[in-house]
Amino acid sequence: MTGTATQQDLVQLRANVAALELVVQRAKSENESAAAAADRRGREHLAAAERQVASVTQRLESLSSTLAALSARVDELSTRVETLNRQVRTPPPRSSTPAAPSPQAAAPAPPSGAPRPTTGVLQPQDIYQAAYLDFSKGSYALAVAGFREFLRRFPEHELGGNAQYWIGEAHYSLARGYGNQGQADKAREALEQAVVEFRRVVVNYPRGEKVPASLFKEALALIDLKQPALAQARLQYLIDNFPQAEETPLARDRLSSLKTG
Repeated sequence: MTGTATQQDLVQLRANVAALELVVQRAKSENESAAAAADRRGREHLAAAERQVASVTQRLESLSSTLAALSARVDELSTRVETLNRQVRTPPPRSSTPAAPSPQAAAPAPPSGAPRPTTGVLQPQDIYQAAYLDFSKGSYALAVAGFREFLRRFPEHELGGNAQYWIGEAHYSLARGYGNQGQADKAREALEQAVVEFRRVVVNYPRGEKVPASLFKEALALIDLKQPALAQARLQYLIDNFPQAEETPLARDRLSSLKTG
């Protein structure tokens, strides 16, 4: 009996050991799978973090480049202003023995104590032309800064509507550039800003010569933003209110294509 019981106990013990080994093997396999999954997730998170850091670094470099260019432009304008100031402050050379005025010239001459007319230190056209030159060279961020400075200094100038229009054009051009580079988010942001700037032309300068062009370009930006209903409304407004504008035939064609599309 004792020998038989011992043999059974041995068989049971072996069975228990085998079961335990199976459990250990299964636990080991599950642990390895969990470790592999954790490692994979860690690599994915690390890769995502590295991509985000690279994107932020690229944007910082772009902003730094733009800031450097703007600083250089500000320095250039400051030099120009200082030069004009010196020209205004420096009186013209006077002859040591001035000739006596003729009777004809003496008649309209102002009294000796009367104030002399002065010229402005910085003419509006100087800032406007500098900004337009930046735009024509493709320096759109500088152009926006220049036209905004023009509007800040001379908000009532007759070229105010034109300056506002070119700000919208600069953002629209930036959007095209971002789109060509595959930067969809930046392109969309620039298009949205272009819509805002073109609309300001219509609101702030309703009698300006750039209103029809602003309406048409705003509609194009809205089409790019996948907002055809708003684009159709702006095109129809252009057609109804500016039938003789050179943009009106283009607006009719684009409106027709939107409705049939």
